[in-house]
Amino acid sequence: MAETNYYTEEGLNKLKNELNRLITIERPLISKQIAEARDKGDLSENAEYDAAKDAQGMLELKISKLQKVIQNARIVDTSKLDLSKVLIFTTVKIKNIRNGMISIYTLVPENETDLKQGKISVTSPIAKGLLGKKAGESAEIIVPAGKLEFEIVEIIK
Repeated sequence: MAETNYYTEEGLNKLKNELNRLITIERPLISKQIAEARDKGDLSENAEYDAAKDAQGMLELKISKLQKVIQNARIVDTSKLDLSKVLIFTTVKIKNIRNGMISIYTLVPENETDLKQGKISVTSPIAKGLLGKKAGESAEIIVPAGKLEFEIVEIIK
């Protein structure tokens, strides 16, 4: 049975756009490369043809996997989330107890991670340490650099 993954509408739209790009742009490009390589003659010693066929196989595998992910995707209505504790798709303001630095993160599925936008993977050590915590609570989190302690200042959305 396929694994269900949860996405925001924005995240699922990104996946659909990527699938559309692969099908409408990449697939025809590879077909063209195969045709050009085939026109060069003997296929048994044609490295360009072999490379294009390999690229086609990889592309088709990627398309197939993406189609399965989209087929099994579920959109989460973030307006119905319980804001009393930190969950996936919540935005949380945390304070590093050691240095007082304030950070704001949104916990998202792995494939929607974008650190520049403050979106961290729900499977990251920091997110795992925050999950289920309420505003005012603190979390001791083991990260590669050592142990950090954060206070949950606010759960924003």
